[in-house]
Amino acid sequence: MIKILHLSDIHIGSSFTHGRINPETGLNTRLEDFVRTLGDCIDRAIKEADLVLFGGDAFPDATPPPYVQQAFARQFHRLAAANIPTILLVGNHDLHSQGTGGASLSIYRTLAVPGFIVGDTIETYRIQTKNGEIQVITLPWLTRSTLLTRPETEGRSMTEVNTMLIDRLNPVLEGEIRKLDPDLPTVLLGHLMADRANLGAERFLAVGKGFTLPISLLTREEFDYVALGHVHKHQNLNPDNNPPVIYPGSIERVDFSEEKEDKGYVLIDVKKGDAKWKFCPVPARPFCTINIDVSQVEDPTEKILQTIAKKEIEDAVVRLIYKLRSDQIEAIETKSIQEALKIAHTHTITPELVSQLARPRLPELGANNTLDPIEALKTYLGNREDLKDLSSEMLDAAERLLNGEEIDFNLDSDRLENQGSQLSLL
Repeated sequence: MIKILHLSDIHIGSSFTHGRINPETGLNTRLEDFVRTLGDCIDRAIKEADLVLFGGDAFPDATPPPYVQQAFARQFHRLAAANIPTILLVGNHDLHSQGTGGASLSIYRTLAVPGFIVGDTIETYRIQTKNGEIQVITLPWLTRSTLLTRPETEGRSMTEVNTMLIDRLNPVLEGEIRKLDPDLPTVLLGHLMADRANLGAERFLAVGKGFTLPISLLTREEFDYVALGHVHKHQNLNPDNNPPVIYPGSIERVDFSEEKEDKGYVLIDVKKGDAKWKFCPVPARPFCTINIDVSQVEDPTEKILQTIAKKEIEDAVVRLIYKLRSDQIEAIETKSIQEALKIAHTHTITPELVSQLARPRLPELGANNTLDPIEALKTYLGNREDLKDLSSEMLDAAERLLNGEEIDFNLDSDRLENQGSQLSLL
């Protein structure tokens, strides 16, 4: 058995707005959080792993500050010192904005760090570990320009381009599969969006549009384990585990969209024809949202304090959002609320005024009163200030649906997913 540690989406250097400066080190405490959880992963790898697979997105972008690069390098240097072979896959955040070159990771290849491989192309590597040989196919983040020329994609819909990309990728990947030694265990290491994945915070972090791969492309009998990166929520896309198709998720919470997600890495015992894996959580910094409506209570401050007291906020990143009427503003004792939140790591307070105007209503629809669906949607969107930026896209999507056209929601859902439930009301 060969033991692999699979981690991904470190994003070290992000989430600084949720931290503070540590007066003893001069560093943002969120950087220290990311270093600590990465250190936990490396500790476990040195103790148990024969091979480390990193699924991409080392930093928030391709040009992190030197001190952030150093923090990352110090941890991964420990693997080189322990003679543990490591593959660093290039993710979308590791690319320049033009979508070319693994700028933030290429230095490891340039310096020829012993045992380190930078996966920036589709390629197969045979790796000798202390417990045997294994082969790994690397599938870095792919953009349109990787496989298609501009004239090929010009004037095409996103659905058409996605299909063309998959058609172009298929023979390339098949070529690598045919090179495999059938007697060796095989891992596919990819930074990609699979069509069954539950996309978490990455929808807000993506710097470039990729494309969605069908799960059938990954569940090949030649693969014993499929190690993925890009999606921040840990999940297994193939519950039959034949082969396991695993996103380990990110190792630290980047923002409040990841508040309820466990963070960690995956340990795998693999041999030809079999892979056993387990998710290993790390002590990531907790995030906590306190959302309360005090617009109908006599003592809004007391209600807010009571709600805070019920939450586990010690050392957590906390956001307090409370709704109130305009005539209650002077009744809010901000100093008392600040005092109650002092035990949090950091906190933000966001008051929201509740409108006291009558809410506009859609025309009632009955047996003798019909309304064109598009007109109904226009009326609805006209009454929703929070959907103003999306209204044109939603109307276009509705018209295309009514005309029987197919829509690629995988590519558009980044912005529309949170509003999808609103459309169902119509």
